[in-house]
Amino acid sequence: MTHPSPAPSNSTPAESEPTHPPARPTTPSVTQNKVPRAEMTSEATATVLTPTVTENVVGDRVLVAVQAINISRLSTHPVPTVPGTLIVVAGAGPKDSNGAGKSSFIAAITALLGDEQWRFASGAKAVSELLFNAELAAQGDQQWASADHGYIIGVFDVPSAGLPITVWVRVNQEAPHLEVRWAEGVRLARAASEADRVSRADELWAELPKSAGRRDVVARDLTRVLYGDRVRCVSFLSTSVRSKVATNLLSQPLNEISPERIFEAIAALTGLDGELDQEREARRDEHAKRVRAAQAEERLREFERDSAALLGTFDRRDQARDRLAQALRSWRGRLARRFVDAADRDQDLKTDLTAHEDAADTAAEAIAAVKTEISGLKDDSLDRALAAARRELAAIQVRANKLETERAVIQNTADELRARIPALEDLQRQSDGLDVPTANTELADARHRLNEALKAQGVADREAQTAETALQEAENGPASAQLRALSAAGLPAASLLDALDVAEHAHDTLPTPGGWPHDLAVIVDSGHMRAAAQALADLPGSVLVSPAGVTVIGAFEDAVTGRDARIKAAEQRLTRARDTQQRAAHAVRQAEEGVAAAKRRVEGAEATIRLAEIHQRLTDQRDQLGILQAAIAELTPTLDTAEQEVSTLDFRARTRNMEIERLDARRQRLESERDQARLRATEIAAERHALDLPALSQEWASNWPPPLTPQLKTATGSPARSPEAARIPETNRTSKAARTSEASGTRETARTPKAARTPETSGTLKATPTPEADDAPETALTPETYGSQGEQVDHQMFGDQLGGAVDGQEAARTPGTDGISMAVRAPHTSGRPEMVSELEAARDWLTTADPLTADEWWRTAERHLDAALRATFAETDETPEELDFLIRERRSGRSAQELATFPALCASLSSYLRGQEEYERHQRRQIESQVTSRRRDLSAATKGAEEAAQSTAVHRAALTEAIRTRLARVAEEFGKLDTGYGGYGATLDFPVPTAPADPEQRWSWRVIPKWRRGEGQSYVPYNRRANTALMDEKAVKLVCAAAIASSGGTHLTLVLDELGRNLGKEHRREAVSLFRRIGETHGITVIGALQDDMEPYAIDACGQYIKLRRSSDATPYNDPPIIIAHDRHPERVHTLSPWITRPNQTQPLINSDNSKA
Repeated sequence: MTHPSPAPSNSTPAESEPTHPPARPTTPSVTQNKVPRAEMTSEATATVLTPTVTENVVGDRVLVAVQAINISRLSTHPVPTVPGTLIVVAGAGPKDSNGAGKSSFIAAITALLGDEQWRFASGAKAVSELLFNAELAAQGDQQWASADHGYIIGVFDVPSAGLPITVWVRVNQEAPHLEVRWAEGVRLARAASEADRVSRADELWAELPKSAGRRDVVARDLTRVLYGDRVRCVSFLSTSVRSKVATNLLSQPLNEISPERIFEAIAALTGLDGELDQEREARRDEHAKRVRAAQAEERLREFERDSAALLGTFDRRDQARDRLAQALRSWRGRLARRFVDAADRDQDLKTDLTAHEDAADTAAEAIAAVKTEISGLKDDSLDRALAAARRELAAIQVRANKLETERAVIQNTADELRARIPALEDLQRQSDGLDVPTANTELADARHRLNEALKAQGVADREAQTAETALQEAENGPASAQLRALSAAGLPAASLLDALDVAEHAHDTLPTPGGWPHDLAVIVDSGHMRAAAQALADLPGSVLVSPAGVTVIGAFEDAVTGRDARIKAAEQRLTRARDTQQRAAHAVRQAEEGVAAAKRRVEGAEATIRLAEIHQRLTDQRDQLGILQAAIAELTPTLDTAEQEVSTLDFRARTRNMEIERLDARRQRLESERDQARLRATEIAAERHALDLPALSQEWASNWPPPLTPQLKTATGSPARSPEAARIPETNRTSKAARTSEASGTRETARTPKAARTPETSGTLKATPTPEADDAPETALTPETYGSQGEQVDHQMFGDQLGGAVDGQEAARTPGTDGISMAVRAPHTSGRPEMVSELEAARDWLTTADPLTADEWWRTAERHLDAALRATFAETDETPEELDFLIRERRSGRSAQELATFPALCASLSSYLRGQEEYERHQRRQIESQVTSRRRDLSAATKGAEEAAQSTAVHRAALTEAIRTRLARVAEEFGKLDTGYGGYGATLDFPVPTAPADPEQRWSWRVIPKWRRGEGQSYVPYNRRANTALMDEKAVKLVCAAAIASSGGTHLTLVLDELGRNLGKEHRREAVSLFRRIGETHGITVIGALQDDMEPYAIDACGQYIKLRRSSDATPYNDPPIIIAHDRHPERVHTLSPWITRPNQTQPLINSDNSKA
């Protein structure tokens, strides 16, 4: 930082501003502020430089500057700070140091640095109490409005890296009470006055990117996002800025403070008091207050929804009044533009008509000369000779083409035959010398052998399948085949072995059944014996057991043996069947190979026959080809001679024809030019007549000078003028000579083609007020006066105009001497002196208006009128009868009808809007009164609900451990500080108290500081008799120890209110010096607010001195502060210098988009 002195100078920018800055406006003013170039660059790239991290955005940076906007009565000037030293904040109020905003200033710093005493987890509603309150200002409730939001802006930087970041904390009266955004670089609100800095702050806030995607970081995430949940600030604040205040260990002698209050002070410094308060306050009347707040909010929202539609209708009618005034002005512009354009066009058409008539005469003379030259070149003798030569050449070419075609066909046929010979020779070698009959016989024998082998293979496959099935049946168990056969016949049966149930005592004596007949025995009903015997007829050896007896199915194929023998026999049968199957497959493969060999020998024998035929055909083709080549050779000389003759004659004919064509083209071009000149002369004459200058002159004269147009007023009582007209400076009203020079450019525009004068569809038409309209007095608008004026304009504009136009269009036309209809020439403007004066008046009017064509003026007037109608009546609104009739007539689809109804429709609409003004003003006042009252109720209910929302979710056991850990850390730091700064050692005694049974009772701990009074002595409690200097020294060390314990190894800011109030005069300088030495040694920034009696002792011992001033109770907020400091990092001073230096009054204002105002 720089070294400013208290006296005003260029080095103290805050002192160079007026003593009484302008008061805060009730609404933000739209101004353009002077900002340094660095701000312009950072604003343009705000979205690019937005940090991507979501936690610990500030990192290791420290606070180097702070700016308060709408915070209490504090000035909006940026205040630089020097980290790592003692910063004292003094005040100069109207009477003494009180009332200068010291407590509000340091409280804003604690909120910016995330002091947990603000209850960020519960929304930090207490921070909103720092906003400017008009009731507390001098006559503030009568002149000023309380701020509904403000900003606490901090610049953080690391000296070695030089990468500053600016954090913006927006403080709102309504929830969310805190919103956080940030941007790289220095982004402070810089302007020439207090009001401009307030407006500039809102603009910069809108330009900053949102910190959490689609929303902003709020109070509950402030410490996590900005500082990574690390403690960056601990404080002792007064009751003026915080409803609950912890015990200040420096406000009275330490031995007069009870152990309970000492714990409360340490808890406030270390953040433990918040957890204790949450544990006690969580179960209060939160629910009832939240319900009341929700009801108040719902009532406000319901009323706002109901009134929004009504206010929207009033706003639309205000817009309609403005659009109606613009429509009437555009109508007058249309009349002037039509008259001026028609006069300029008539002069141009007169010159063009003479030029076209001369061109037609010149072209007719040239046409006659060309026709004479063409008749001498046309002769048919050369054409007859050329036709005979071409006929002879065609006959010879036909003969030559025929011979060439036959030769090509024969040559292609021979080539195809030679291409087939190699393939046939390959096939011939496969015949093995056999002829075709012998080869076919061998093929038939091979196919017979293949069929026999396939039959043998089928028999072998069936035998193998049967053997495999038999093996599976033998392995599956007793009587499986019999049970399947009986089941297929629909007869119930069971295996004999499955049905036997041997008693347990007979297992050892009864032989195990097995083998025949038990294996093939099944049990059936006696009534089914006959059917079962028939079903098992194909299974010899089967045994049927029934109550009627035992039946054995005879005709055994094999010897009746046991199960093992049957399985072995089935396996042998399967082996034999598979061997037979393999031999049959081998025989099939040999037979297939024999068939393939026989087929190849058959194809070779047939290829021998086809090869002999091809050789014979090739011999015949060679003979025919020789005959054709001889005939072609004889015909070639005759063909060359005929072609030469035709070429010579054709060249001569083409040369003659080209000359004739050239002359004929010239004749046609001349005829076309003559016809075009005559046609254009006719069109020009008709166009001059169609301009109808007398009718346009009369139409303009009927509206010039224009009638006194009533000044339309909005529902709020202000005259309705277009935004463009309101911005036209007086310098636009130039002299007549200047307007005449500008009119030349307008006439050139009017002479351009219609397509070129068509405006872009996306363009915006600007309305500029005329001098006559600006100078015309405002007259009262009544239905009688406006109705008569509208009727007069209707008759004058459209009655005479339409009648004159019809008469002019029915003027007689006389045919010209060349047979082309020529229109009667329209009279010149010089024929009537009054027409010349009217034309000059129209030109003068247009010089002050926008350079639009007549169609553009009409479209502008029509668009403004349509917009006025749409803004006046919604789709569901009922339209007055007169307006409804005129609107239907206007929308009939005819342009003439739209023009005719325009003035009357404007008059009727204006009368209706004027009748609604008083009603709209009354309704607006009623709505504003209701909204203010309901919002006041909502604010009170919300405040109560948010204060009751503070609660704790930390379990008592976890809280006990946290308190003991934190107090142990404080005791350790207390001992280090004591031994490091002249003591013999100190500690803290903190017995764990019994938890209270009453949830409404605060959990009270006791902390007893102890220290040694000599080397090697025991610890002595703090409440023993001791001198005052020792007590003050131990209190300072205990406060610093609590602050260091809360920092967690990071940079910490200790904020103290009423610094040194209880210290004796002889100890004040030492205590302040001790704070500074401890801060500089441990990297702690100590910020202390002090009374005026402490200034002589603190100003020399501190590292930075800040003086807040308010000269009178009549001023709503502070004067610029005085700052005296030294920063050993010059790069930080250079970074902040452009932002804390007062802007030069001669410097051009620069807005956020880098454009000069």
